[in-house]
Amino acid sequence: MMFTAEQIACVCEVLLQSSCMDRLAGFLHTLPPPPNSSSSFCPGELESVLKAKAAVAFHQGRFTDLYTLLEGFPFSPRSYPLLQQLWLRAHYMEAERLRGRPLGAVGKYRVRRKFPLPHTIWDGEETSYCFKEKSRGILRECYRHKPYPSTREKRELAAATGLTTTQVSNWFKNRRQRDRTPDLHSFQISCSGGTLGEVDPLSDNDCSPPGSPDPLLHHPPPPPPLFHPPPPLRHICGGLH
Repeated sequence: MMFTAEQIACVCEVLLQSSCMDRLAGFLHTLPPPPNSSSSFCPGELESVLKAKAAVAFHQGRFTDLYTLLEGFPFSPRSYPLLQQLWLRAHYMEAERLRGRPLGAVGKYRVRRKFPLPHTIWDGEETSYCFKEKSRGILRECYRHKPYPSTREKRELAAATGLTTTQVSNWFKNRRQRDRTPDLHSFQISCSGGTLGEVDPLSDNDCSPPGSPDPLLHHPPPPPPLFHPPPPLRHICGGLH
């Protein structure tokens, strides 16, 4: 069966959104080689096909092909969230395979420093946890007024931020957990006369912009022994367990 370029792009988008990677791989395999087909695509249609090929390459563990695809085409901003996730997760997995153990926050930070996002899938705006600052600002503003948004509100936030509903849900869940959990590191810094604004390299805000100093080099020294030990944390934090 012959498909038009528009139909091919539509099938790629549908299969990609439904996460049918095996079916998507099979469909892409039936397409003519790129030299014969790319000229018949408009930029938007070609982008849908290349985005699908990148997702399949990641699914199959062909990370070299994935990097080549992502670096070789100027994708539109609407594709950035997915493609940035593929780029970072692929590099994380390669690093974990070499080290033989999962990466922590600092390990992921160093991987991002070594393999920054290519300009083809990044507009240069500072990101944190792969969320743009303006997206995080929208989430923080909503959180101040309503820490438990409804399902409908999460969908609206996803549309406003360019994130998925799952990412929005996870952000609120993690933010509520951080607000409930005592920050032991900040407490130690305050006891030693440091500032609460110093960055904890083990915190979950581990997606620093390119060029940021390695947080390990700026880890504050442990505080000196206290003459009077601090009261138990359950008293400090209002009896939270």
